[in-house]
Amino acid sequence: MSKYRNIEEQFEKHRNEIKAISMSKYMRNKFLFFGIATPERRKIYNEFLKTEKKNGAVDWEFLFQCYENEHREFQYLVCDYLLKMKDFLFYKDISKIRKLIRDKSWWDTIDVLTQVIGNIAIKDERVHQLMLEWSNEENIWIKRTAIEYQLRLKEKTNTRNLKNIILNSLNTDEFFINKAIGWVLREYSKTNKEWVIAFIQEQQDKMDKLSIREASKYL
Repeated sequence: MSKYRNIEEQFEKHRNEIKAISMSKYMRNKFLFFGIATPERRKIYNEFLKTEKKNGAVDWEFLFQCYENEHREFQYLVCDYLLKMKDFLFYKDISKIRKLIRDKSWWDTIDVLTQVIGNIAIKDERVHQLMLEWSNEENIWIKRTAIEYQLRLKEKTNTRNLKNIILNSLNTDEFFINKAIGWVLREYSKTNKEWVIAFIQEQQDKMDKLSIREASKYL
């Protein structure tokens, strides 16, 4: 039995129609669900991910097959897989990750895939220039990825890139962009409060109120 089919059977076995309706409603009915809560879902494929990590190679064919499935749990599996396999992901893989970002896009998967790219950025500085380019794109999920990819980098944050990417993303009423700007500044304020304060003071006339409110939470 294929890896994909085995996971699919396990998801089917743990299906909960009542939870599925509730979970779909929470996601504005954009996706179908098996109705499997996160702890239970991860328990289903935990051993599988351990085996994949031991194999030491990312199975992109499997991941794209999972992403094609209409049930959201399969996209969550892909996200968890990529986080688990961070040691085996490189700059050349970003083009494949980009395909996932553009497919079945919503905040729940995007905010994990940005972390995947952030992990690659730690190993390869070419990512910073690529994200700067992404910040000029029209697709809001590509742009949100560029804004958020340094979200967890703390003292490793490239502040020049952070500033330029945010500047490329201002003057919009798009909620998911303005929220992302505030979020990344809020997180970085835990590491460098003075930098964030200076940025807000300098750019507050151009920043959306939502961004300023989110960014100022810990200031």
